[in-house]
This record gives sequence, C-alpha cells and structure tokens, in this order.
Amino acid sequence: MTREGKRVLLTRRGILLGVLAMPTIGVCAESPQGTPSATGAASLGAAPGNGPSSESIRDILATQIDPGRESLGYVAGIIDAGGRRLIAVGQSDAPDGRLLDGDSVFEIGSITKVFTSLLLVDMAQRGEVALDDPVAKYLPPEGRPRAFDGKPITLLDLATYTSGLPRSPGNFHPGDEKNPYADYTVAQLYQFLAEFSPLYYPGSHYEYANLGFGLLGHALALRAGRGYEELVVSRICAPLGMDDTRITLTPDMRQRLVPGHDFDLHKAPNWDIPTLAGAGALRSTANDLFRFLDACQGRRQTSLARAITSLLNVRRQTDSKDLYAAAGWFVQTEYGDELVWKDGGTGGYATFIGYSTRSGMAALLLSNASSWYSTPRLGRHLLNPAFAVPAVRRQIAIDPAKLPRYAGRYPITPQFVLTVTPKQGRLMVQATEQDEFQVYPESETRFFYRVVDAELTFELGPDGSAVALVLQQSGRNRRAIRQP
Repeated sequence: MTREGKRVLLTRRGILLGVLAMPTIGVCAESPQGTPSATGAASLGAAPGNGPSSESIRDILATQIDPGRESLGYVAGIIDAGGRRLIAVGQSDAPDGRLLDGDSVFEIGSITKVFTSLLLVDMAQRGEVALDDPVAKYLPPEGRPRAFDGKPITLLDLATYTSGLPRSPGNFHPGDEKNPYADYTVAQLYQFLAEFSPLYYPGSHYEYANLGFGLLGHALALRAGRGYEELVVSRICAPLGMDDTRITLTPDMRQRLVPGHDFDLHKAPNWDIPTLAGAGALRSTANDLFRFLDACQGRRQTSLARAITSLLNVRRQTDSKDLYAAAGWFVQTEYGDELVWKDGGTGGYATFIGYSTRSGMAALLLSNASSWYSTPRLGRHLLNPAFAVPAVRRQIAIDPAKLPRYAGRYPITPQFVLTVTPKQGRLMVQATEQDEFQVYPESETRFFYRVVDAELTFELGPDGSAVALVLQQSGRNRRAIRQP
C-alpha cells in the first residue's frame, strides 16, 4: 500500500487509522477483534438488554485516561431497557473551561460514511438514482473511473467498500499533514479516477474506502444539484431533528466545539475535507447521535425508516470472518450477538456508534483525542461485555540519551523492514512503504504503538545496544536481527 494509502484514517490517520495486520504494521481504521483485558482493567457485566451501570462506565473510561493516556475526555451514551443515559468523564480542555456534556461538539470522522450511505438509499427510494447505477453516470467525462473487465463501479459498490478503488487516491499529497484533506481538489480526484486501473472486479473485494465514500458523496451531490452538506442537512438532519450535525459550524456549535488532541494529547487542529466530504467531514454531538440511533432502531418513526432499514440489506464479507460490510455500517457476529457499528477518527478525535440487534442496546462513545485503536473496542464492550476492553498501557520515562541504542534497520522479511530512529526525544518506527509512528516505552526493552495493537521488544547486547527486536501483533511474534 502506498504511503498515502496509510495516512488517510478518518478512524485512521487520514480519514480514519486502525489496527495493524501481520506481517505489516499498516493502520486501517477498524479492527473487529476483541483484545484480552490487561491485568487490573475493569470489565462490564450486564444481563441482555440491561446495560452497564454509569459507575462502571466511569471507572473504565477513567482508567483509559489515567494511567492509559488514551484521551483527555470521553462522552459516552447508553440506550437500554432503562432508557437513555449519558456519562461524561475527564476534561474538554476548552479555553473557557466548559465541561463535557451531551451538547459538546466532536468531529465524528468516518461515521459520516453511514450518513452518505443513507443519502444513497433515500435517493434510490425517491427514484433519483438506482443502487446499481454506474457512478460514472453522475460524473463528467474527465472524472469517470475505468471499468474492470467491462464491469463499471456502481453506487452500491462504493457504499459497501467493494468498489475496487484503493483506500485513498495515489495523488494524495497533503501540503499540511495536520490538515491532510484540506487541499485535495476535485480536479485531482478526477485526474486520479481517469488514470487508475481497478485491480478487482467491482463488488468482489473488500477494502476500506475513504476514496470510495468521498466519491459517492460527491456523485450524489452532483445528481441532486446541491452541496453535500446541504443534502445531508435537508434529507437526514432535518427529518431526524439533528440540529447539531453539520460540516460548517454555526457560531453556537463553534462555542461548544471540543478541542481535539493527538496521540501525545497535544492539541490538534480540526480537519477540513471539501472534496471527499462523504468519507468523514461531519461534526456532531452525543445528543444528536442519540437521535440517530433511536431512528436506526425504530424507537422513533420517521420518514427515513424504510431507508434506514435498507442499509443492512446487502452484506459483503470483509477480510475478517465475523465482520461484514453493509451500506456504511459494519455488522459483527460474535459471542452470540450481532452488532451494527461504525467508528471514526480524525487527527484529534475518535468516535463510535452502534447497536445490538439481539439485545436492543445502543451505545456511542466520543473521545477528544485520536485514540483510534481503543475507542471502537471500548464502544463494542459497552454493547456487549464479551468484547474485551483494550489493554491499559503504562508509559514510563526513558532518558532520551539512551534512545540511539535502539536505532537501526530490522528486516521482518526481506520486503518488510522496520526502521527505528530517535527524533527529538521520541523513538520513531517506519515500516516499509508506511508512515512513521512513535512507539512508547513500557520498560527499557518493551515499546508499544498507540495507533494499533502491536508492540516491539528489543533484545540488548552486552554493550546495552539492541541486537534484535520482536514485533508482537495479532497474536504472532516476528523476530528481526538489527542491521547497521
């Protein structure tokens, strides 16, 4: 995968980041598998339909803040047999010191994809488009993607992560890494689409789809003759009473916008996503997402009820056996349950919404830091305690003068090399054709990633310098001998 393909995380680094898959340390926004609880980590328990207590939720989230340092603050929401509950933990870090609550505004990243899919289905039911229409039908000649073996990419292929397009466009070269989508233009999008040759038959191959959903939102807006945001607001937000779900912040929403934070909990700028808005540009609040979940589960009857139900009609297999891609949503079948969920992440936020079709519970979780790995796992645990909480990592301080002893190239395979470099008091690791990420010390030999569930254990020689490392990821250990 290209460097650009890794960056876009919208619950990944570009639009979203997520978990590492062996043998590569790639970041992709969603990882479906639960992870073992760390010693001492809290875990929820509840009868079907009855969610965890507010106190137990506070305890788990507080552990993720301190000592876990995954976020500065969370807003969590539960809907169960007892009704609706909101739990805010930690701090907003807002200049005016305002507390986190149900009206705090967060970037929701790739949760936007569910809204884009809902737009598609609603427009199909209105007769404005058909799900099997080629997307090229709604694009100008200079921006039409190529077909694969005569089969064009359809609107439904885009909505189910199976278009055959890559995660992000190959001509994605941000001028500002901290606001990576701001300068990507429609002209660049059209140029990439016209030149790219799909590698897979549309509908046959799953790949997480920031580019695909950005293209879908763009095509639907062209068909409607209205901007993407205007379309979302008029077709979804207005019928559902979601007055705080927007791309362009109103003055009141801006007052309530929670500052985002990066992996090190330093303030991070907000993202602007003009061209690929359908992939991850929306901002929202817990109270608005409660309204959305109510509509998704039928607690509120709205004009969108039939379209919302139709989002789950088509399910395509992902690269994980218990995880399926519906339109926008993911459907996970484990532990005798069926969870419908979506996570999101931008440079300073991580988010989750979902519900169980078996218990009827629903949950949301909004983090004011880029805790892309832990937030979706916490969200699934809120819905069903069989999904384990993420391990709590305890970072220690290491003398920066010791970091050069780890530096070097470590070939996991001849084609996959980890390059370890000390930079400004931090230890950075770059895998072949991937972005560089910081690793954090748990001891003088063991370091962990915050973007994925992986760690490195260094083997030290007699002089105290590293002679090898072991990459531990996805239940596998890979050892590499250091090269100078």
